Amino acid sequence: GTSLAIGGCFMAFAALMGVYVSTRAGVFATGEPWLPDGSTIPLTPGTMTLFTFLLSAVTLYWSVYAVGNNDRQHALMALALTIMFGICSINATTFLYTQMNLGVADSAAGVLIYVISGAHIAMTVAALVFASLMTFRTLGGAYAGRDREGIVAAFLFWYATIAVYPVIWHALYVVK
Repeated sequence: GTSLAIGGCFMAFAALMGVYVSTRAGVFATGEPWLPDGSTIPLTPGTMTLFTFLLSAVTLYWSVYAVGNNDRQHALMALALTIMFGICSINATTFLYTQMNLGVADSAAGVLIYVISGAHIAMTVAALVFASLMTFRTLGGAYAGRDREGIVAAFLFWYATIAVYPVIWHALYVVK
């Protein structure tokens, strides 16, 4: 089930990025600017989000490793850090919204940037809910040693969430 959800998410983001790149190329072909006057997309919040996601990849791997070694204390610590990093990445993205000075209805760029980044926030929230459920199940003793399929499924979905973000980061925040 997790693999099907990941495949669906990848297809949705591939479609969104295709529309974004196509629309941006069409605007550039007319000679008009992509972003409206007064709008800017700072690189720092998006880059901080990227590195926060990379840190969360390490902590989530740590949790899977700890559960595999029947080390519940370290598994819970690693899962809590992963959840904290996920919340921090959402916080950085919402901070970026305040810095862009770009309204949703201002241009096609505004619509697409908010739709793509908002869809990624929704995917991150889903990954956070999944990781939280697995944290509670680990706390209750449902996972230990070889029996860790729930943690591994959360691991895969979280890594898919991380894998989507560099594409978004490059297209929306670097290339602009």
